[in-house]
Amino acid sequence: MLSLLALVGVGTNFHRGIYLVIFALVVGVAACWLGVTAMRRARRSSSIRPASAMLGTVVGAIGTVLSVLLLVALALFWKQLTTYSRCLSAANTVTAQQACTNQLNRSLNGDIPRLGASR
Repeated sequence: MLSLLALVGVGTNFHRGIYLVIFALVVGVAACWLGVTAMRRARRSSSIRPASAMLGTVVGAIGTVLSVLLLVALALFWKQLTTYSRCLSAANTVTAQQACTNQLNRSLNGDIPRLGASR
């Protein structure tokens, strides 16, 4: 759960958010490892698998996958996201914030090829 909560806290400050994503990745991997270890111990002792270990493994895996995807997205679009973060910090009005969002959309649309578009 810590992994998923950390991902929620990323927000628009991507310089600080990168640390939260790395934390979420580490915690997600640890949750998976602890869950698998608990299930192996339960299997060795011929007891029923603990449901909490299975749940912890699944939630940890979800947190890990989301963290990896977010890290890849941050790496691919770091320049655009940094520009967007700076623009938002300087924006004092809703109109200025919308202009920042429009600028981000234009910069991302230029970098992401349209799927199914003919060349």
